Amino acid sequence: MKLKELERPAVQVWSPASQCPVYLATGTSAQQLDASFSTNGTLEIFEVDFRDPSLDLKRKGVLSASSRFYKLIWGSFGNGLLEASGVIAGGGNNGMLTLYNVTHILSSGKEPVIAQRQKHTGAVRALDFNPFQGHLLATGASDSEIFIWDLNNLNVPMTPGSKSQQPPEDIKALAWNRQVQHILASAHPSGKAVVWDLRKNEPIIKVSDHSNRMHSSGLAWHPEIATQLVLCSEDDRLPVIQLWDLRFASSPLKVLESHSRGILSVSWSQADPELLLSSAKDNQILCWNLGSGEVVYKLPTQSSWCFDVQWCPRDPPVFSAASFDGWISLYSVMGRSWEVQQIRQADKISSSFSKGQPLPPLQVPEQVAQASLIPPLQKPPKWMRRPAGVSFAFGGKLVTFGLPSTPAHQVPQPCLRLVFVSQVTTESEFLRRSAELQESLGSGNLLNYCQNKIELTSLQSEKMLWQFLKVTLEQDSRVKFLKLLGYSKDELQKKASKHITEEASASSTFFDELVPQSMTPWEIPITEDTDGLLSQALLLGELGPAVELCLKEERFADAIILAQAGGADLLKQTQECYWAKKKSRISSLLACVVRKNWKDMVCTCSLQNWREALALLLTYSGPEKFPELCDMLGMRMEQEGGRALTSEARLCYVCSGNVEQLVECWAKCHQASSPLALQDLMEKVMVLNRSLELLRGPDGVSSGPATTYRVTQYANLLAAQGSLATAMSYLPRDCTQPPIQQLRDRLFHAQGSGVMGQQCPPFPFPRIVVGATPHSKETSSYRLGFQFSHQVPTPSLRPRIFTPLVTPLTPSHSSPYQSSRMHNISDYRSPGPQAAQPLPLGPGVRPALFEPPLLREQKAQVPNPTGFPGTWPPPGPPPPMAPPDTIQPGSASLAETAQQLPLLPVRLPGPSPMSFQSPAPPVSFPVTHPPGGPGAPCSNALPTTGLSTVPPGPQDSLKNAPVPRTNLQRKKLPETFMPPAPITTPVMSLTSEPRGVLSSQPSVPGVGHAPPGAPGELSLQLQQRPPEKVERKELPPEHRSLKISFDKLLRRCSLSAADLKTKRKLDEAAQRLECLYEKLCQGTLSPHVLAGLHEVARCVDAGSFEQGLAVHAQVVGCSSFSEVSSFMPVLKAVLTIAHKLHT
Repeated sequence: MKLKELERPAVQVWSPASQCPVYLATGTSAQQLDASFSTNGTLEIFEVDFRDPSLDLKRKGVLSASSRFYKLIWGSFGNGLLEASGVIAGGGNNGMLTLYNVTHILSSGKEPVIAQRQKHTGAVRALDFNPFQGHLLATGASDSEIFIWDLNNLNVPMTPGSKSQQPPEDIKALAWNRQVQHILASAHPSGKAVVWDLRKNEPIIKVSDHSNRMHSSGLAWHPEIATQLVLCSEDDRLPVIQLWDLRFASSPLKVLESHSRGILSVSWSQADPELLLSSAKDNQILCWNLGSGEVVYKLPTQSSWCFDVQWCPRDPPVFSAASFDGWISLYSVMGRSWEVQQIRQADKISSSFSKGQPLPPLQVPEQVAQASLIPPLQKPPKWMRRPAGVSFAFGGKLVTFGLPSTPAHQVPQPCLRLVFVSQVTTESEFLRRSAELQESLGSGNLLNYCQNKIELTSLQSEKMLWQFLKVTLEQDSRVKFLKLLGYSKDELQKKASKHITEEASASSTFFDELVPQSMTPWEIPITEDTDGLLSQALLLGELGPAVELCLKEERFADAIILAQAGGADLLKQTQECYWAKKKSRISSLLACVVRKNWKDMVCTCSLQNWREALALLLTYSGPEKFPELCDMLGMRMEQEGGRALTSEARLCYVCSGNVEQLVECWAKCHQASSPLALQDLMEKVMVLNRSLELLRGPDGVSSGPATTYRVTQYANLLAAQGSLATAMSYLPRDCTQPPIQQLRDRLFHAQGSGVMGQQCPPFPFPRIVVGATPHSKETSSYRLGFQFSHQVPTPSLRPRIFTPLVTPLTPSHSSPYQSSRMHNISDYRSPGPQAAQPLPLGPGVRPALFEPPLLREQKAQVPNPTGFPGTWPPPGPPPPMAPPDTIQPGSASLAETAQQLPLLPVRLPGPSPMSFQSPAPPVSFPVTHPPGGPGAPCSNALPTTGLSTVPPGPQDSLKNAPVPRTNLQRKKLPETFMPPAPITTPVMSLTSEPRGVLSSQPSVPGVGHAPPGAPGELSLQLQQRPPEKVERKELPPEHRSLKISFDKLLRRCSLSAADLKTKRKLDEAAQRLECLYEKLCQGTLSPHVLAGLHEVARCVDAGSFEQGLAVHAQVVGCSSFSEVSSFMPVLKAVLTIAHKLHT
């Protein structure tokens, strides 16, 4: 893809890689003349801005030169200075070397020429700056002259050795080694390359081709391997590029041959050592992969020779090409269609000539209009590869790799790349508190732990919660709970005794003054007033009317005293009347104490008196109902109270020991859980769990979904901080929930040698045997009611010779039923008309069995589709064979069959409708059947009960009569379908099967379905049962709440939804949820999916749709896709809609 272009007959050079922005310097070429034949030159500097979509370059500086240039080189000398852009060295005629200050050219201020030296005797064609010491410049010219210039002192250049080249030659190219700073190489027209060691000041090796046809025009060192270099030849007789390794300098390592004429220049990519550019006299520019020796990128053929190609040091995919037609073009090897550039240029020209009127469409000849596609690089170049990388691993490990910190020339070859694994810890306070909790749990000293928490906590609600948690670990917890709520029996006795003592003195003096006197007779009133009526009722024993009279007169004490004498029912009625008439501030409390109806008290009391309600439960409620009543009080405080009561509700859950509700209540108060907040929760959960273990035993504590989620989250956080053993210790050991099992397995294996001697946890994923035979499905189908039956053909007037066809297969596993496989066969004759008549054959024609091609070719490889031990097909009346002298190839002989199976000889009358043979006398042959004769279940299968077989009657004979091939048609299968016997005619596929029929049969001859009417002898018989109704079963009682919750949610959302699109989604969701209810009826869902669904339903009932979505994600993450894909997506959609409608 062409990026930029510039019309200049000039040589070129890129700015160094450290220079930004990117510049391209051009100097008028000494090898090209224009029409004026002027010898003056110009040095220009252009900025390369790839953000500009145009093809033009922006000129930033220009300088007139007294002569033209053969070569330009841009070095980084002086870049360390402020605002310095390096030095450009230009080689001209008559040995002229000129050095320019780039900063002065760009600023047009000071004198840009640093120095001019004319030491060489000819044109200076070779220049190169040392990549390690930027002040060293190597120059080469005619007469084998090489000078090494020090830019700090240009007076006396250094010469590497004497002029040993005889005869003297021009220096075509110079190149410093990219790895060793004192190595320099020079290329000569004779095809030789000389490698100089400047420490010894002499050449150390000369490389030349033995063909003596090399005419070297370019030289380049390998960017990474110090001993490798390339030479190119401009001789048209040998247009090759040679790759040399100085360690094996007798011949080149590789020769690249794709140019048809001499090569003018090469450039080795410093960003990817595998990429090499070359330009030649065949007008081609090629990009080579030196590893494979192939051309990986090719520009379209140019209009003239390209004498110089150079990679851009800063932008690796960009390169420039200078051609003899006076153009310098910039390309990218990340290829694109050349037609795009042509269309852009055509549009630019059209806009210049349109004069406001649109031009007619351009009619381009078809051969020109064809797009010339520049294929991109097949292999990603090295600059696109990641030079450094970082990744977090399980257990808080950080894996990093990167480039070495030492300079490239100091790195040994080959360089070892290091990968660092570090432990990252970001939550030091979290780890400290976790270690304290782990130590307290291990030592069992949780009382001191709770006391420390109480002393360190400043928030009153947290202090109260820790006090309650501490009480759960102590004896007489109810009494201590009451004290924490502010109610103590000792304090009450002190207050009551003080109050009683003040009023007791008067009453005591009254009793003291009582003097026994003579008893006075008392009277019973019989008047008509209240006392008289009351006396009459008592005389008659009518306690009920007497109580009513007392209540009417508000003599409540008399009424209650009489009611006690009248029995429990009368006392209860009297109490109810008293509470109805006598209203006071304490009457409701009295009623609750007497009635002991604590559930009503929990539901109706004022939430401002939640402490008093909890105290009543602690005092009066029994141990069976106490946890439930505490949970009810806490849930009411959450739902009806504010944030403060929601926080206080945790005390109720601590009293009841409901860890699950405690976690959910915490989740409502902490929407975004930080590590320290999660640590607070786990401290409380672990202390409460330990108290429950002390009360109920280790087996009496189980975690719910919310607790499991938080424990898993906490363990993951610990693992992320590197505390693998601690994280594993918090996981419940007997929990079968998949997330915990998977995390435990991962933690166990991540510890490595830290778990030596410990038992490996069970593998948390189902094991799938890859490549196993599908016999398990067949076996399961057999258990559902399939059994083998063997149909014996009807008698015939012409008996035949039968040979059993048995293909023995070694059973994959032993079976306890193998010993009872072989039994005698009973004579069995099916009544009814003859099924088919044999076709007589002409004399001399041998009868043969019609055998499907698969059975003939792969008889020994037929799998056992049912998975039963023994031979396949199962023993039974086999397909008939030809007589012994006409046994077909691939079939089992009588002797082989007799050796394989201990069979008894019997005589089986009747023909076989499967074979078409000439009449033959009957003979005896061995054949096996299950006990009970043909049609009985195979004894080598799994035992079944309640299965019956029906022998074929006359109608079966008619159905099994053979029909012509052209008459085979598909017909609807009956409800109770008996698959026919072995296939003897071409099979027609069945489109569908009714419920209960084996849905898939192995494609083995003799086992698959035959078309209707085909004769059969071996078949799979279904259990005879009535047709099933399509009606769905009722939901199990334990799962009906799911349907109620989800249906209620759908109705609420439909009433709240305003747009038709949402209502339509809800209607579709209601239909798709039927898949869930069907699975619930069938009982095919796994336990953890069911638990998750119930948790989602509970969240739906509570209105916590966000938490429901979190539980949904957890269930989906640990379930198989096939199990939940039919209903979980629609359930998520409903929850999302509900969350949006209620927020």
